Amino acid sequence: MAARLADIMNIALKLLPLALFLALAAFLAKGLTLNPGELPSPLIGKPAPSFTSALLPASNGDFDSESMKGEVWVLNVWASWCAPCVQEHPVLKSLAQQRPVSLVGLNYKDVPSDALTWLDRLGNPFTHLINDEAGGVGLDWGVYGVPETFVIDRNGKVRYKHVGPLTPEDLEQKMLPIIDQLEQEPV
Repeated sequence: MAARLADIMNIALKLLPLALFLALAAFLAKGLTLNPGELPSPLIGKPAPSFTSALLPASNGDFDSESMKGEVWVLNVWASWCAPCVQEHPVLKSLAQQRPVSLVGLNYKDVPSDALTWLDRLGNPFTHLINDEAGGVGLDWGVYGVPETFVIDRNGKVRYKHVGPLTPEDLEQKMLPIIDQLEQEPV
């Protein structure tokens, strides 16, 4: 009996690396099917983080997110040093032209003068431009990197998050339908 148990243990020990490899391969295969632009956010369906921050240029005063209650708005986190933000910028300009939604730009971990020069060159689609040079507001919003875009409803709840540069398809197929739906909902 002891010899039989030893044989079973030897076989199990020989199969253990194969079992571990198969489990790891299954996790990796699952990861390859995920869309990196759809990272889950614990903010979805919850109140948006409240903040007050300086507007750019600095002479414009402060922005208070509580002042946005009662309207649907979009928060776009970007920076002048961000190459994908250049790619995304025409899509934001298109959004600003297509819908009268407030487009709030959160300039994340950037030098304010660089941000303003960048917008002078590429155009400014933002209704409000917020300075987050230290990155504290972005941290409160759970920002992984730039660009990231959030849609906030009239009650101040985050309803959508997009990670990475928005494409025209993202705008047409995801964001605009959400914005249109939220515009129809009562406060």
